[in-house]
Amino acid sequence: MDAGNGGCKLMRWLMIGAGYSAQTLARLIAGEAAAVSGTTRDTVKFGALEASGISPLEFDGSSIPQALAQEMSRATHLLHSAAPGSGSDPLLTLLGASLAEAMPKLRWAGYLSTVGVYGNHDGNWVDEESACLATSKRGIARVQAERQWLDVGKASGITVAVLRLAGIYGPGRNAFTKLEDGTAHRIVKQGQLFSRIHVADIAAATRHLAESGVGGIFNLADNEPAPPQDVIAYAAELMGVEPPPEIPFEEAEMSPMARSFYADSRRVSNARLNASGYELKYPDYRTALSAMWREGSWR
Repeated sequence: MDAGNGGCKLMRWLMIGAGYSAQTLARLIAGEAAAVSGTTRDTVKFGALEASGISPLEFDGSSIPQALAQEMSRATHLLHSAAPGSGSDPLLTLLGASLAEAMPKLRWAGYLSTVGVYGNHDGNWVDEESACLATSKRGIARVQAERQWLDVGKASGITVAVLRLAGIYGPGRNAFTKLEDGTAHRIVKQGQLFSRIHVADIAAATRHLAESGVGGIFNLADNEPAPPQDVIAYAAELMGVEPPPEIPFEEAEMSPMARSFYADSRRVSNARLNASGYELKYPDYRTALSAMWREGSWR
């Protein structure tokens, strides 16, 4: 816990864009934090947030409702995962440079970004000092939003951690569910590597960095970048089913979005996260898939 000052019991968390990762964090800190609130654009999702221990708030990015403003004034810790708009962060666009004024008690903010900001590095290792070569609109927007948060944090005297997430998987989102519903494919592109991270490690690493009061940029990825077809094959082996046939990338029918992911290949280093004192629960996909299958937690 936070060194000697009550740890999570003193934390009032606000989660902007309380999706899959934020809800996992909320469940992790249930009973620890003083309060957890979170936003969604769609009030239909209020029930899912409440089930995760989050007090739901509506926020569509166009204005800050009074209920959200009140919660902002009390929050000590912020997790922001809402996607940037056209090159700018929706919350900071509304606040301008007045983050500290709107959130006077804020001590730590975590901005969930993506390793997609690195773009293509031809399968080579990248770390937090590597060049951001993203060419897609969404990747470029993420780079700009990261800079906004780091700059505002520095100007406001608030510790900001940018968390670059590798491919996220976990309960309900994994190779098992794809095999079960028939959407799994083994598309093979020579030399293609993807890094990934279990959602439980996203939540636990976020809590660790928040409790430590650490800022800066961190890659959240496991120890073993791997070809995507290998992950499907391993899950099929655990399930005792035949894996789908391998399909050469050039022959695969894919959406433009899916195809764009294959344009970039890189190995993402997690050395800085490890150096912060965080130990991965799931250091590679085999450890994670084996545990999920054994526990029945993959659904």
